Amino acid sequence: MDRLFNSNWLIRLTALLLAIALFFYVQSENDSTRNTPSSQQADIIEDVKLEVYYDDENLIVTGLPETVDLGIEGPMQIVMREKLAKDYKVFVDLNSLLIGQHRVTIQTENFSEKLSVSVYPPFANVVIEEKVTKEFRVEPEINNRQIKEGYVLKNMTVEPKYVFVTGAKSVMDKINYVKASIKAEDGLTQSFSQQANVKVLDRDLNKLDVTIQPETVDINVEIEEYNREIPLTLKQTGQLPEGVTINELSLKQESVRVTGPQSIVDSLNEIVVEFDLSKLTESGDYEAKIPKLESSVKLANETVKIQANLTIVEQSEEVVSTEADIPLPSEDADEE
Repeated sequence: MDRLFNSNWLIRLTALLLAIALFFYVQSENDSTRNTPSSQQADIIEDVKLEVYYDDENLIVTGLPETVDLGIEGPMQIVMREKLAKDYKVFVDLNSLLIGQHRVTIQTENFSEKLSVSVYPPFANVVIEEKVTKEFRVEPEINNRQIKEGYVLKNMTVEPKYVFVTGAKSVMDKINYVKASIKAEDGLTQSFSQQANVKVLDRDLNKLDVTIQPETVDINVEIEEYNREIPLTLKQTGQLPEGVTINELSLKQESVRVTGPQSIVDSLNEIVVEFDLSKLTESGDYEAKIPKLESSVKLANETVKIQANLTIVEQSEEVVSTEADIPLPSEDADEE
């Protein structure tokens, strides 16, 4: 027995068996480590662009999100590789669908088979409609409260006058206004030009989802001081010179343009022009001053012409001789 334990062969065999057992134990531990949850990773890829395949020349699709989020799970190295490489694709294919409403599944492509991929949202409710293009006239607009007191909007033009609007037929039927709005500071007193975006609105002034070509237009705004033509009335004063008779006396212009704050200008019904008749000496044109108004208003002209048609009777001294004027001879003279 002692001889058996002292044998070199037995020692060698025992060592070999122990080595084999240790190898399989270590290998088992390594395999177990590889398959533990710690080697797996879950991550989220946000705002991935959604690609859509359909006949975009003749159809309009609504209801799809522009981007989606992806949840990916799998081996850590593969997860990191996919996030960095970005070779994947997220899409919906609508080419086989007809006009109408549909519920479609958002699909993914080019991900590793070792990854579990989830899409958020996984579905979308879409509407496929006929694409319509129409031409509309652009209406320029400005907030009149931005114009300073005493000034008004004289005219506003837009170039180009018409734009092309493209959208789904159901949306195009809702169009009530196509506008381009001026953005300016308060207290406008001078004419100016500005480029403005075109807006397409429904009757409740809600913006509609359409394509506009061109998207911007040029607006020319003409601003001037507020003015009105106020009637002139002639008032005669003084006395006519002796021998002068008026056949006709009238103003050569019936009104004068008055510029100033609207509240003051609009309160004027007429302007009375006084003319002294004692100045009339012959037929022709005379000049009279238009009375000055408040300092905040201006007159287009300060004087007005008056046309006079007169009859003049010239006065002359006439000497008339009568018998009473001839002295008679005295009786004394006869006696002599």
